[in-house]
Parts: sequence; structure tokens; C-alpha cells
Amino acid sequence: MALMDKVKAQAAQLAQKTQEAGKAGQSKLEDVQARRRADGLLRELGAAFFAQRTGKATDDTAAEIERLVSELSTYESEHGPLGASDSAERDAGTGEEPETPPEGGFKL
Repeated sequence: MALMDKVKAQAAQLAQKTQEAGKAGQSKLEDVQARRRADGLLRELGAAFFAQRTGKATDDTAAEIERLVSELSTYESEHGPLGASDSAERDAGTGEEPETPPEGGFKL
């Protein structure tokens, strides 16, 4: 019976680790989806601003800009500030320092 108890305990531990990994994966997926949504909003905002500055704006352009700014503000309140570079986030996540390019400004 002791062997069965050990097997059950190991199975329970494995199930818990699997659930934790699933939750972490789901969280990462939600972060990526939110970042993509913010990128799309920024692109739309840039297009609306460009239209406004080049005289191609419609009557709805100012309202569209306000809507996009509002959505991006909501994103920032939920996910933190916009503009964090992906490479900086990756380097921070691994704990590794970013590789410095050799003298001359190019990277091999």
C-alpha cells in the first residue's frame, strides 16, 4: 500500500504543477493579446492623426482620436505604460544583460 500512496502523491503533485503551468501560459497569452490590441490601437491613432495633419480628416476623425486615446489610457491602467520595448522585457525576464555591440556600432 505504501507504493500506491507514493504514486497517488506524485500524481497529485504533477496535476498541481500542470495546472500552474496552464495558468502561467494563459496569463502569457492574455498579455500577448493585450499588447497586440494596444499596437493596433496605436496604429489606428497614428493613421487618424496623420489624416488630421494632412487635411484628409473626416468629420468623425476628432471623435475617433478621442476614443482611441481613451482606450489606450484604459490599457495603461490595466497593463502598465505603453512603449516598453519587447527586447527590454525579454532581457528583464531572463535576467541576462543585453549584448553590447562591438566597437563601431555594428553587431556580429
